[in-house]
Amino acid sequence: MSKLLLDRRSLFVTGAASVALAACSNIVGPPEAAPLYMLRPKVPASTNGRAVNWQISIQLPEAPQSLDTDRIALVQPGNVMEYYANAEWPDRLPFLVQQALIEAFEANSRIMAVGRDTDIVRSDYLLQTDIRDFQARYDAQDAPPTAEVRIACKLIAAHGRTITQIMTVHKEVPTQQNSIPAATQAMNEALGEALIDIVSWTLSAPEPPRGL
Repeated sequence: MSKLLLDRRSLFVTGAASVALAACSNIVGPPEAAPLYMLRPKVPASTNGRAVNWQISIQLPEAPQSLDTDRIALVQPGNVMEYYANAEWPDRLPFLVQQALIEAFEANSRIMAVGRDTDIVRSDYLLQTDIRDFQARYDAQDAPPTAEVRIACKLIAAHGRTITQIMTVHKEVPTQQNSIPAATQAMNEALGEALIDIVSWTLSAPEPPRGL
């Protein structure tokens, strides 16, 4: 009888401990995954203008540490940079912008080929970019923000590594409401407008010098 009582008491203690641990796991366990907001700007296909007889490689964009992240940046009045809570991009921003640049060139049938600078392909030009701004800017507390995208570009001839031309594109798209979906949608639109300008500017470059 005493053994039976001991077994029952042990079972009760073990069960109570399990319930306590389960309760604690809700407090100290890993947080729920943040929602991912896609950065997939729409760039219309284009055939306008002359076709170019060269290929281009897209270098991974440079970015300050504050933007080289998968967190979605915002700037409060007074130029205070913060990040939206419980919201992320699917990857670090430079990788997303590089992919968007490649897809924008692919949508334009005027160019022979485009790829990453790490691809083992012959390229005539290298496009270097620097992400200077990529955030939702709040000009007033709790007001709908404005998406701001600023990208500096250098087009470099692969043969001789000379800079052929430079430009900076700056786009702003206001939102209609103060929400993360509205802000990220406006960022997609601002990046899409920037990509159109970058592709058009790049394809206006002169014929690149050829190596022997």
